[in-house]
Amino acid sequence: MEAKKTDKADLTKKTSFFFSIGLLVTLGITFMAFEWKSYDDNLVDLQGKSTNVFEELIEVPPTEQPPPPAPIIQQPQIVEVPDEEEIKEDIQLKFDVEVTEETKVEEVIVAPVEEKEDVDQIFSVVEETAEPKGGMPAFYKYISEKMKYPAQARRMGVEGRVFVEFVVNRDGSIVDVKFIKGIGAGCDEEAVRVVQSAPAWKPGKQRGKPVRQKMVIPIIFKLG
Repeated sequence: MEAKKTDKADLTKKTSFFFSIGLLVTLGITFMAFEWKSYDDNLVDLQGKSTNVFEELIEVPPTEQPPPPAPIIQQPQIVEVPDEEEIKEDIQLKFDVEVTEETKVEEVIVAPVEEKEDVDQIFSVVEETAEPKGGMPAFYKYISEKMKYPAQARRMGVEGRVFVEFVVNRDGSIVDVKFIKGIGAGCDEEAVRVVQSAPAWKPGKQRGKPVRQKMVIPIIFKLG
């Protein structure tokens, strides 16, 4: 017959309690084993010593520089120039003709040299500008009466200004007619033709004399 234990003496009831305690202790020892760190003695010695060495900064006083030497100004040397020696020699003039009190000196008259005029010179600006006889209104009236509007320009509806250049000779005749800016479609050639057939102009004058002068006039083409 087995002897019965009392409830206080029965340890089987506290088995789970002791098992839990042992498990906690085991886990604690294992955790400490993983977290344990070992340090080298040399490293510990280095940690106790300061490896940073700072040099003491010594304030250096500014160096006093002497001022630059003053520039040397050289005084100009005054050289005394001796007085010019008086010319004691007499100047003798020799004449091929013997001069006496009765000798008469005739006045020499120098004739002015006449400038040769360039007859072929063409002026752009003169004192008296060349103009058509009867004035510009009469000239443009003649142009409008003689000018024929080109058929091609009329079909294309071309309008504008044709600038014609020409030279008025000393006798008033018109030469070297050409257009310098045109509108095409036959208008340029028609403007040149009409100006070439125009009557003579009054020539331009320079210093009161007729000269050749270059002129530029606009011829207007406009459909009515």
